[in-house]
Amino acid sequence: METEKGKLVAQQEGLVKKKRIMVGIDESDESFHGLQWTLDNLFGCITATAAPEQPEANDEAGSRLITLSLVHVQQAFHLHYVPAGPGGTAFYIPSSVEESIKKAQQQIAKALLSRASNMCKDKMNIEVETLVFEGDPKEKICRAAQEMHVDLLVVGSRNLGKFKRAFLGSVSDYCAQHANCPVLIVKSPKEASK
Repeated sequence: METEKGKLVAQQEGLVKKKRIMVGIDESDESFHGLQWTLDNLFGCITATAAPEQPEANDEAGSRLITLSLVHVQQAFHLHYVPAGPGGTAFYIPSSVEESIKKAQQQIAKALLSRASNMCKDKMNIEVETLVFEGDPKEKICRAAQEMHVDLLVVGSRNLGKFKRAFLGSVSDYCAQHANCPVLIVKSPKEASK
C-alpha cells in the first residue's frame, strides 16, 4: 500500500504524470455547473490526498498535480455585408463595426474566464490556464483536446432536446463522439433530477 509520503516523493522525483483536464466554458449556467461539479467531485478527492505536512510544496506551479484548462470558443465574425433588399442589393458593414464586435467578444471571453478562474482559487495542486479560440466550438474544443494531450474533457449539457439538437447541434454530443480522450458530460441539476 502506497503511503502519502511515498506519493509526495514520487511526485517530487517526477514519476507522477501530471494530468490535464479541460473544461469548456461558455455563457450558459450549465458550463459553470460543469466546472463546479469538476472542482467538487474530481479535485475534492485530489486535494484531500495532498500531503498536509508539506503546504509550501503546493505553492509552486511545478508541484501541481493537475493542469486545469478553461477553454472558451467564440464564434468567428466574418459578416462583411448584409442583404438589404431584393435584387442582390447589399449593405457593406464598415470595418469599425467589425472591430467593435470582435472587441466585445474579447471582453465577454475575458469576463467568463475570469469568473471561471475565480471559482478555482481555493483548490490546491491545480494549475489553472485560460484559453480562447475562435471558430466552431465543437471542432475547436476537440482539436485543442487532441493537441494538448488532455486526459479528460468536461462539458456541460444544455439539454436542448431532440429538435433543437438536430438543427443547432450539440457541443457535448459532438465531443463525446469525436474527442480522442474520455469526455465527461455534466448534466444541469434540473436535468439530473428528472
